[in-house]
Amino acid sequence: MTIFQSIVLGIIQGASEFLPISSSGHLVLAPYLFGWEISVEEAFIFDVLVQVATLSAVLVFYWKDLVLILRAVIDGIISKSPFRDSLARLGWYLILATIPAGIIAILFKDTFEKSFSNPRAASYFLLGTSILLILGEIFGTRSRSLKKLSWIDALIIGLFQTFALFPGVSRSGSTISGGMIRGLDRPSSARFSFLMAVPVMIAAGVLALTDLFSAPNLIKQLPIYFAGFFSAAIVGYFAIRWFISYLSKQSLYLFAGYCAFIGITFLFILS
Repeated sequence: MTIFQSIVLGIIQGASEFLPISSSGHLVLAPYLFGWEISVEEAFIFDVLVQVATLSAVLVFYWKDLVLILRAVIDGIISKSPFRDSLARLGWYLILATIPAGIIAILFKDTFEKSFSNPRAASYFLLGTSILLILGEIFGTRSRSLKKLSWIDALIIGLFQTFALFPGVSRSGSTISGGMIRGLDRPSSARFSFLMAVPVMIAAGVLALTDLFSAPNLIKQLPIYFAGFFSAAIVGYFAIRWFISYLSKQSLYLFAGYCAFIGITFLFILS
């Protein structure tokens, strides 16, 4: 991987991590389209690291929310009433929602890692993302805000997140669709999805660092990884801001159509 390739892939990651079009799928298909030969181990480590980069975008965009949630959780623990405050409940729900995907990711890490070099699989999973977005629009009542979120809602949204362990299934798309199916409005679903990214990406970053430190030629590769890291973080911040504004007025059908188009196009190219 070169610095130029890292920057390009970082921009793709930053733009597609928060839009429901699957950043992992694009990171698998883009090298194939450009004819770039990147090893499986290097691609997986880079993919997870740039996802951690977009974590910084979430932290910046939702900084005030995260501080208030953390403070409410701590106050709830101290007062021995951890679920009394709505923000404290939201904090615990965010943790609960990360458990299903975390357990499955640890149990089947090698399986998911191998799939990151399979463009055909990513194309099929992009079609899966399209279906999830359509189902969210069709079956979502979109009548509730985060204040009415329950622990069952959080757990089910977390189960939807397990689909995103495969490259091509959008994490934001699957969780936003899960939230909408549970009755949340689009902006509330997106907000919960993005806040869920914090513990998920922290966990993914720890796993990536483990692989990173055992990788050959680490010192040589660090500047390359950092180039992608910073480009993903910057683009990711602006992607969040735009997408939240978009969801206040528009549906997800545009992104469903895009995922279907990219998936079908690449299946045709690969045939």
